[in-house]
Amino acid sequence: MRELFNTHLNIEDVAMSREALEQAVADSHVLVPTVTDRIDADLIAKAGDDLKLIANFGAGVDNIDVEAAHAKGITVTNTPNVLTEDTADLTMALILAVPRRVTEGAQIITEDNQWQGWAPTWMMGHRIHGKRLGIIGMGRIGQAVAQRAKAFGLSIHYHNRNPANPAIEEELEATYWDSLDQMLARMDIVSVNCPHTPATYHLLNARRLKLMKPEAYIVNTARGEIIDEVALSKAIDDGEIAGAGLDVFENEPAVNPKLLGRPNVVLLPHMGSATIESRTEMGEKVVINIRSFVDGNAPPDRVLPTDD
Repeated sequence: MRELFNTHLNIEDVAMSREALEQAVADSHVLVPTVTDRIDADLIAKAGDDLKLIANFGAGVDNIDVEAAHAKGITVTNTPNVLTEDTADLTMALILAVPRRVTEGAQIITEDNQWQGWAPTWMMGHRIHGKRLGIIGMGRIGQAVAQRAKAFGLSIHYHNRNPANPAIEEELEATYWDSLDQMLARMDIVSVNCPHTPATYHLLNARRLKLMKPEAYIVNTARGEIIDEVALSKAIDDGEIAGAGLDVFENEPAVNPKLLGRPNVVLLPHMGSATIESRTEMGEKVVINIRSFVDGNAPPDRVLPTDD
């Protein structure tokens, strides 16, 4: 970007303050935020007349009020389709880690702990092969998770606003559930892979978590707001579900303290797309979107307001 444009960078690699964001939208022609930058309607209202493009460094745009930007004549773009494989890999890692107690096991062998050796009834988890996986959101990431899970012998089930293409269902041997409630009640593992929208906020609330089997696990690599964390921690406390693997949190970077220190909960610091390859490709998409826009062309990854 510095080769192509007069660029001001946030060198520190930390979230910008509200004051810094206000200054940026007032002075810039293009703003490049990340998922941690809240570009809400109030901030957009303070934008100068020169700001014409918000090129998000991320696939999701729930950190941006797209409708407010659109109303002010500001184009919004994102970086889709470059973090699918990496996020699916991490999702599969959590699907394996929680039932098989991988994190617990790793903590046994440390400098401070003396492992006593193998025992027939110690550190027993649950088999993955043959279990039912329920995927919430059968987009690109959901399908990539399904491909991996099928290879591990999981039975693939999914809930989506609409059924997937029949060819995709056939390839994945996936069963569509029109009712999320009915699917939740029958799954051994549930993977959250849908976007965060007003319609999916607390999609997994206390009522829905109670539908899950007490031996079931839940994994979330999408957005933390999709699960009611207070209800989740209570469900785990009460033995209503067996455990969880979370890479995202409802109030990032804050983590609900009730989720900490639990042997049956694996917590990761929002690292689903944290590979050199993924972040490089995201940056390249940002540059392409900006260059296309500046050259007077429609950017390839424009995001429009939706009714969600």
